[in-house]
Amino acid sequence: MISFLDKAVLQFDRALQTLVPHAARASRVSPAHQIDEAELNSDERKHASGLMRINHTGEVCAQALYAGQATTAKLDTVRKEMEHAADEEIDHLVWCEQRLYDLHSKPSLLNPLFYGASFMIGAGAGLISDKLSLGFVAATEDQVCIHLKKHLQDLPLQDKKSKAVLTQMHIDEAKHKEAALEAGGYEFPQPIMSIMTQVSKVMTTTTYRI
Repeated sequence: MISFLDKAVLQFDRALQTLVPHAARASRVSPAHQIDEAELNSDERKHASGLMRINHTGEVCAQALYAGQATTAKLDTVRKEMEHAADEEIDHLVWCEQRLYDLHSKPSLLNPLFYGASFMIGAGAGLISDKLSLGFVAATEDQVCIHLKKHLQDLPLQDKKSKAVLTQMHIDEAKHKEAALEAGGYEFPQPIMSIMTQVSKVMTTTTYRI
């Protein structure tokens, strides 16, 4: 039986891995690894950086959400599902971070704030019920897939490295959504999804620039 203190230490370690640059390690090689860097002008590079910064912050939020849910999950099976999903999301986190540095940019300064807020949301959902917690994962992944599809269209045409990263992320996120629903997650009604869309706009608008 893992004590509360043990959980706290584990989650603090995960937070450090998520927020400290170059601390996390991916288990898979980036899809962009063997693709040549494209020539981008200053505006294109700035736009690509903004989009990848949004995606990186999204992965920061995902790590915090899963961490919070794993902390308060009532069933061991749900806790393990949350931890497994978080491990897979680390690849996305590392890929986006590396792409930002390749574009001569850096992660959002607001990441600690978004991490803390997402952790509290995840923990709160887990306290209410595992069904709600899993449903929140499915709804969040749905929002992420929408952003990824839009960003794939908005990236500069020649930026194939960023597109390769987002394409694989979209495949993985869609699987996470289906896995959460199959595990018994609650399917949120459209009004709730609309609210989540509006909230996500706050994150995307701020992290594009900061």
